[in-house]
Amino acid sequence: MPVTASGAPRVAAEPIRRHLAIAWGEVGPAWGVTPATARVHGYLLAHRRALTEREIRLALGLSHRATSLALAESVAWGLVERVPGPRRAGSRGPAGAAWVAVDDHWRWFGAVVEQRRLREGDPAVAAVERTLSAARAAADERPDDPELGDLRDWLVDFLAFVRLLDRVASLLARVPPRDLERVTRLAGRVPGETALRVLDLLGAMDEQDVLPLVEGLGRLAPANAPRAARLFSDVLRRLAG
Repeated sequence: MPVTASGAPRVAAEPIRRHLAIAWGEVGPAWGVTPATARVHGYLLAHRRALTEREIRLALGLSHRATSLALAESVAWGLVERVPGPRRAGSRGPAGAAWVAVDDHWRWFGAVVEQRRLREGDPAVAAVERTLSAARAAADERPDDPELGDLRDWLVDFLAFVRLLDRVASLLARVPPRDLERVTRLAGRVPGETALRVLDLLGAMDEQDVLPLVEGLGRLAPANAPRAARLFSDVLRRLAG
C-alpha cells in the first residue's frame, strides 16, 4: 500500500476522489459527455497524475471495454492526454499506457465548447438549413397556403438564431485559455447590478452606434489599449456626472 513521507497509509483521499468521479459522471450528460467518460475525467482530475487503464478501471469499478472507450472519448473531447511513455503500475506486472487529465481547466473547458459546437452546433445549423430549403420549396409550390408561408418565415428567423449561437460558441472556443480566464475573472468582480445596467444601456443603443465602437476597439494596438481605456473611462465619468 502506498504511504506518505510520514509512513501513514495514503488511503484517506481515495474515497474523496471516487466521490468526485461519481458526481462528475452525473454532471457529464448535461455537457453532452457520457457518464463513464465524465467519471474517468473526474477521477484523473482529482488524482492529478498519470494512471493506467487498469488503475482507473479498478478504482471506478468499470469493465475493461467501458474504461477503454471512456479514455478514448476523453481524449477526443480534449479532456485527457496520453502520456508519451509507458508507466508501471506498482512493483509487478508489465508497464502499460497511461493517461493524465489536462490540468489547465480553461484549456479543457474551451475544448469542450468547441467539441459541443462541432458535434451539435454544426449539425443543428445544417438541419435547420435543410428544413428551411424544404419549406421554401413547398411555399413556392403553394403560394396561397398561409401556413406554409408563415412556417417558412419563422424558419428564416430560427436559422439566424441557431447560426448566432454557433458563432458565439465558435468565438468562445477560439479565445486563448489565459485570456478566457482573465476575462471571466474580471466579469466575476463586476457587481451584478452594474453588469445588468451595462446590458440595459447596450440594449437601448442603436446597433449603428455600437458597431463602430466595437470595430474601433478591435483595431487598437495592445500597447494603446490601456491609454484608450483610461480616456474612455474618463469620458464616461464626465457624462455620468
